[in-house]
Amino acid sequence: MKEYNPEYVGTETKYIFVDSPTTTPQDLAIAAYEVAMGVMIKETCFGVQVTGTPDEVRRIVERLRKIDPFHIFIKDRGFPPGDERRCRANLGGSRPGYLGHEYEIGLSRFISHGLKETDTMKPEDLKKTAQPFKREPPLDIEELASIIEEEA
Repeated sequence: MKEYNPEYVGTETKYIFVDSPTTTPQDLAIAAYEVAMGVMIKETCFGVQVTGTPDEVRRIVERLRKIDPFHIFIKDRGFPPGDERRCRANLGGSRPGYLGHEYEIGLSRFISHGLKETDTMKPEDLKKTAQPFKREPPLDIEELASIIEEEA
């Protein structure tokens, strides 16, 4: 196995997704370039990708989130750009995480709606609408064994 030598030591990468009727990935890229200082910015079909020191990335993320707070979502990237272990240039085909992004962006409009609704609610109304999570009791071991036997 080839030895891994990281290129971007001390950096982090964030994806900034946008699913908005008024803000485009290009808007985010332009705003990021306006405040970027030594940070790598890449416009994508879903928003922008920002790589730099944690402080610089945090500063840019805070700036971009203000543009459209209910429609911008931030996510950590697990591997740095160009990482030989995950880069599609080395592996061929689409990047392995792309389908996950596509699925997540489909859910974002529901999250946006919820964020807008809860932002305008009074704290006492918000408490009334909050529903506690009800956990189902764990499956009994004998019942699990009988299910397995039925399937076999």
